[in-house]
Amino acid sequence: MTTRILNDLAVEIDGTGEALLCIHGLGGSSNNWTPLLPVLGGFHCIRPDLPGSARSPLPQDGKALSIERYVDAMVQLLSALDIGSVHVMAHSMGTIVAQHLALRRPGTVKSLVLLGPLAAPPDAARPNIAARANAARGGVAAMQEIADAIVKGATSTQTKEQQPAVLALVRESVMRQSPEGYAQSCAALADARSAALERLDVPTLLVTGDQDGVAPPHNVRAMQERIAGSRVIVLDGCGHWTTFEQPQRCAREIEAFYAALR
Repeated sequence: MTTRILNDLAVEIDGTGEALLCIHGLGGSSNNWTPLLPVLGGFHCIRPDLPGSARSPLPQDGKALSIERYVDAMVQLLSALDIGSVHVMAHSMGTIVAQHLALRRPGTVKSLVLLGPLAAPPDAARPNIAARANAARGGVAAMQEIADAIVKGATSTQTKEQQPAVLALVRESVMRQSPEGYAQSCAALADARSAALERLDVPTLLVTGDQDGVAPPHNVRAMQERIAGSRVIVLDGCGHWTTFEQPQRCAREIEAFYAALR
């Protein structure tokens, strides 16, 4: 495994084979994908921290983060690595980035695995996400409160009862974000707009949890209806932090999906 700084992004790269770009979500990092690495060994796996998230600093031009800027960053990263085509796996907010990337660069994205997916936040949720952006600017103590709220609200009952280490991992993932980086990431999500999902024409797997309040199964099935040929998997006893809460089941479904493409 190699960790590199490319275009001011911290990127973990390892493996050989077809390229696989892994895009984490709000409050995440390249470590969202660590539980899946055993089944990704056949790929040249590229796992960046998005601008302003985890180890990647905010851009220095003073312009706010947005979904468009995240897509720009992924395009520039692939160019820096001289990668012409790529499979894409993404979680949560990262799934919006992945959808826009696939449509902006036709022929570049070969398949999509979208975990805890959403086309865009529901209108009713946007004010709450924007309010979280403002709260995050309160600093480290505010980030701790946000992390505790996410652990409580975005993990399943079974995870809370049976997987205390997962709760700690989710909490740490959020608390390691810089307050301003997290605030701008929240604002980017609050302003996100849906891609034209009907135009996606690559193999697509949608995976969510039966207790995922961010990407509830009925919303994900609505996405499936807009993406021709896509499949939905709903994981029992799982909240929104899919790869942390149900890593073995995620791995099995993803391994089967990629095996069917070969």
